[in-house]
Order: sequence, then C-alpha cells, then structure tokens
Amino acid sequence: MFELLGIPPQALFGQLLIGLINGSFYALLSLGLTVIFGLLNIINFCHGALYMMGAFVAWLALQHFGLGYWAALFIAPVVVGAFGIVLERTMLRRLYKLDHLYGLLLTFGIALIVEGVFRNEFGASGLPYVIPDSLTGARNLGFMVLPNYRAWVIALSLFVCLATWYVIERTKLGAYLRAATENPTLVQAFGINVPRMITLTYGFGVGLAALAGVLAAPIYQVSPLMGSNLIIVVFAVVVIGGMGSIMGSIVTGFLLGLIEGLTKVFYPEASATVIFVILALVLLWRPQGLFGRRS
Repeated sequence: MFELLGIPPQALFGQLLIGLINGSFYALLSLGLTVIFGLLNIINFCHGALYMMGAFVAWLALQHFGLGYWAALFIAPVVVGAFGIVLERTMLRRLYKLDHLYGLLLTFGIALIVEGVFRNEFGASGLPYVIPDSLTGARNLGFMVLPNYRAWVIALSLFVCLATWYVIERTKLGAYLRAATENPTLVQAFGINVPRMITLTYGFGVGLAALAGVLAAPIYQVSPLMGSNLIIVVFAVVVIGGMGSIMGSIVTGFLLGLIEGLTKVFYPEASATVIFVILALVLLWRPQGLFGRRS
C-alpha cells in the first residue's frame, strides 16, 4: 500500500521509530513538568537545562571517574535531583503563594544561567557519548531493523512513565501528594511534613529530566543547547495533554512523537511545526487540553 504512494516501507517504519524515540523524551520530560506543576503549581522553565545537566553528569562521570552508562542512569537523576532540591529550598519556595508568572520568570533565568555556565565551560559543539556494549547491535524484524539501544530507550521510558502514573494516581503516597496541593493544612494535621514532601516532589520531577538526558546522551550529542532546543516542544506537549494531567502528558508525548514522525514521511516541510498547529487547534477546541479538567 505504501509503495503505491511512493513510500518505501523501510522509510515509513524508520520514521515511526524516530517518532517513538522523540515521543519517549517528550513523555519523560512532560511528565516531570506535569508532576511539578500539578503538585507545586510552578511552571518549571529550567526543565530543559536540567535535562541537559543529566546528560553532562553522565558524560563527566564517564570521562573523569570511569563510571559507565549503567551507573549514570542512577547517579545523574540523584545529582540533578539534589540540585533541584537546593533550588526549591532556596528560591522556588518563596514563590508558591505568588502568581505563576514569577515562577516562570525565575526558572527561565535559572535556565539561562545554567546553560551559560555549561556553554562557557564546554563550548556549544556536541560531545560524543558511546552506547554501552550490552545494548549495541540491532534486531531484524523483517519489515525494519530495530537498534537495541533505541528499543531500550522506548521500553524504559514507557515503564518509568507508567510507574510514575501508578504511584501518583493509585497509591496512598500519591493520595497524600494530591491532597497536599488541595489542602496542605489538613494534610499536615495528620503528621505529614508537607514542605518536605513538596521538596522531594520537585527533586523527583527534575530527576526525571536528568534520566531523559542520560537516555538521550548516546543518541544525540551532549551539548549545552540540547535542552533549549527541546523545551518549547515539551511545553506544547504538556498544554495539549492538559496542565497537571499525568496520563495526558504520557499519552500525548508518545502520540505527538509518532505524528511528527509520520509528518516527516508524508509532508516533511511541516514536521517542525505540526505539534504547534495541533497546539493551536486544541486550544481553540478544548482549552484545558485533551485530558485536562475544566477549572
């Protein structure tokens, strides 16, 4: 059927794979943004810079300490999450009762500072990060060749996203988190340390960004600009899925990645703007997003 349209099946499935890869990063990053906004009411514009920091922590761990990819998967989220906790306790905590615009401006400034520091230290060109030996190679599926590392990225991203959704939506801890955003005084009356919970939630959200950075490092070159090139698209994904909707960010991230991949096959000129066209249509038809609730 696709050959009748002049499209080789290998090209179609190859672009779908690229779309799934991009969708994996969209889903992970938008999930972190959604967790932070839904539970802290902070529009975290420095999320892209923290994603970039995760990739650089993995690269530095390999270059200076000889710690490989598998160690970086745990180290980078912890290091960047700790950095996020410092940001929350020293800066963001002062803004919770103010308008969202103040948090947006502060995190935008933090993003510029972090990106500028890394650009001055490492330059704007990308740095290579090798795929671990255990994930090299590919599998021939008949209709396409699937690289092992890309399959791993998709599988791990999907697992982390669904596990996060389950914890927040289906467990007692998630119920406490959601209740703390609605009535922190009542939750604190049950002996729960709400400020500490909020701090750890922010650390977890930026840890997801760092995890995405480690996963992206072997696919894209590690660069100070890698976060700024992605964050606007991720914000569009969050708005389309619905601000504060965990499942919306996951489904929309993967779906928009696939749509972007298909657009590169059928109409390449629109591939860079198709997500923003969808954003405009969704805002006109359903301003609260596909999975969001009316306020």
